[in-house]
Amino acid sequence: MASGPTRCAPCSRPWRWRPAGPSRTWELADELWAGHPVGNTRNALQAHATRLRKVLDEPSRRLRGDTVLRAVRNGYLLDVPPDCVDGNRFLDLAAQGAAELYTRPERALELLQAALRLWRGPALLDAGDGLRCRSAAALFEERRLTVWEDLISARLALGDESRAIAELRQLVAQHPLRERFCELLMLALYRSGRQGDALELFRTTHQRLDEELGVQPGVELQRRHAEILSQNPALSLPSALLPDHPRPATTRC
Repeated sequence: MASGPTRCAPCSRPWRWRPAGPSRTWELADELWAGHPVGNTRNALQAHATRLRKVLDEPSRRLRGDTVLRAVRNGYLLDVPPDCVDGNRFLDLAAQGAAELYTRPERALELLQAALRLWRGPALLDAGDGLRCRSAAALFEERRLTVWEDLISARLALGDESRAIAELRQLVAQHPLRERFCELLMLALYRSGRQGDALELFRTTHQRLDEELGVQPGVELQRRHAEILSQNPALSLPSALLPDHPRPATTRC
């Protein structure tokens, strides 16, 4: 959801992570000032709300004396449809794409690409030090990465290994310790006739995990390595794209 001029972005951030329900005064103050309270919290919040209403309210709504940001008992309520919030639209598209992945990969690819197009930078970029906003931003970032995993799986299901490899190279460079990206890249390389490159990727990932975290590769990555070593025929089947563990559902804002 657009929040208007940049100067109003900080005062809108507490409502962007939980727009569907009321936010209490103490929650808003904690998000806006993060442990550095102002002299009169209630007056300061009212001033923030007034500035935000000037950006969010349509002229016709103001003429009716109505507002999208309503004062309620002990807090404020952002009264907008859930689909007006980009975060909710992203989660819906991500869930729809995941549901289509292993039955209609073409449709899944369309939905997942639409979900990622909603991103214009890091989630809640101006969230500051507010704990709830930072926690929500971390959850959205994790969901974005799982959408990339699903999108790559859709490409591989459609036989587009070359595009998948190009995207995975960048993702692995950005997230070298994320084993699912490494596993998918190993599969894409193997399916492209590059068994040696796939095995070398496992070796470097194994070394990085050991040096940086002091751990061994996970069960799924080790199994993929063994399958590639033995040239397991199952690697060419759609079931090779399935992760071992289902992902937890992510609720809307």
